[in-house]
Amino acid sequence: MKCRDSSPRIPREGSGFSRCFLRLGPEPSLPGMQMLRIRWTAGVRFVERIILSGRSRGLSRRRKRSEEFVGSETAKSMKASPQVPRVRCAWATNELNIPYHDEEWGVPVHNDDKWFEFLILEGAQAGLSWDTILRKRARYQEVFDGFDPGKVAGYDKKKVRELLKDAGIVRNRLKIDATIGNARSFLEVQREFGTFDAYIWRFVGGQPKQNGWKTHERLPAKTPESDALSKDLQKRGFRFVGPTICYALMQATGMVNDHLVSCFRHRDLSKYE
Repeated sequence: MKCRDSSPRIPREGSGFSRCFLRLGPEPSLPGMQMLRIRWTAGVRFVERIILSGRSRGLSRRRKRSEEFVGSETAKSMKASPQVPRVRCAWATNELNIPYHDEEWGVPVHNDDKWFEFLILEGAQAGLSWDTILRKRARYQEVFDGFDPGKVAGYDKKKVRELLKDAGIVRNRLKIDATIGNARSFLEVQREFGTFDAYIWRFVGGQPKQNGWKTHERLPAKTPESDALSKDLQKRGFRFVGPTICYALMQATGMVNDHLVSCFRHRDLSKYE
């Protein structure tokens, strides 16, 4: 292609591009060519009209080398800083209980609806695995009105029949009846102490008990505190609240920190002393 107005044609080293510098003035008309205006600001006070012609092999080579460099640096960075796997309690092994272990188990609870939820779920677990309850947890929340003790306390025989037909929960009449009865007892505790939270934390002196277990074999199934809680709950009309269930409740709700000292969550939860 020839430059107009006898303007010099200057090839660029290492590239198929060439430049034509045109004088400023009316927009030139070149068939099939589109003129680009580029404003230069680095010490230059005039506007150039530039026409590029040829292929960009040099530019492609430079871009490819740049991309290769960035990729190699990223790979080096990934190799230099490998992720260190988290050490968890031995029971946290699957997609259900790992999030529960990492985000909920052992975190102190101070919300009454959450307390009632754990009372329902721990009672439902009796004789079953906790993974079974975790799978059914969402359905429990649906059919038990978001774990609202005021609503659950008003369930009648028709509601009980509906619950017994629901495969999404543990269909055990004794456990369902106990849940409704426990909701009524729960409301009585709230009337006496203001909140269920104020009532139950008295059994550990108002703050989490920090344990330092090194192996799961050392963890107790129950403690004097869970024995005392169990007796008091039963005296108030609660059911499915034996000492072992009560200790599981205390572990889940952060009344005790029973993460192993080797587990990353033990240190996280020790701040609640």
